[in-house]
Amino acid sequence: MGTGGLLMEIFSRPQPRSQAEHANHPQVAALVLAAGRSSRMGSNKLLEDLHGKPVVRHVVEAVLASRAGPVFVVTGHQAPDVCVALAGLDVTFVHNPRFAEGMATSLQVGVDAVPDSSAAALVMLGDMPLVSPAVINRLVDNLAGSVTARAVVPVADGRRANPVVIARSLFGAVANLSGDVGARKLLDQAGDDVIEVMVTDEGVLIDVDTPEALAKAQRLKGQ
Repeated sequence: MGTGGLLMEIFSRPQPRSQAEHANHPQVAALVLAAGRSSRMGSNKLLEDLHGKPVVRHVVEAVLASRAGPVFVVTGHQAPDVCVALAGLDVTFVHNPRFAEGMATSLQVGVDAVPDSSAAALVMLGDMPLVSPAVINRLVDNLAGSVTARAVVPVADGRRANPVVIARSLFGAVANLSGDVGARKLLDQAGDDVIEVMVTDEGVLIDVDTPEALAKAQRLKGQ
């Protein structure tokens, strides 16, 4: 189950640092993967309307409201339209010309853009608009509270979910990924040095990649 299994309030497991220590957090950059072709949706899922905003804008706004940053958005398919959807937001766009080869290439482009000052990267999928800033902060804080963790992942309903935080020590392994493989594959590389954070927010399990998933997101976002 990783570093001590599911992270609970047990003193032998890494605990989040106090509020006073947040200013000393290692910098965790954010990578929003927004390059895919949305083959299951039939249209660009990132640009679909969700309560008056494109799906991807909800995602990026949540990241910007968290303690992760700076924020990099990896574009590919319909890149100009994605950039327009995020107009005015404090992000840096990096383009993946090989996006058709799968998610791994976008992760590689994103990791290459992470500044040397960042100790880790939050890997956020651009089609997960129900992930809250609070969940992101829990992941970032738990990485900061551990001296051994190489990755942090949320667990909901007994399953590992997204987004994932990966420490710089895993960046080299990204180059060996291929196809439609994202950051969760790196958890195998991290071995026992993974912190699993139990969350009750089902947004970490919902990616808007079908019309049915979009309809569900519409319902849940409106609650």
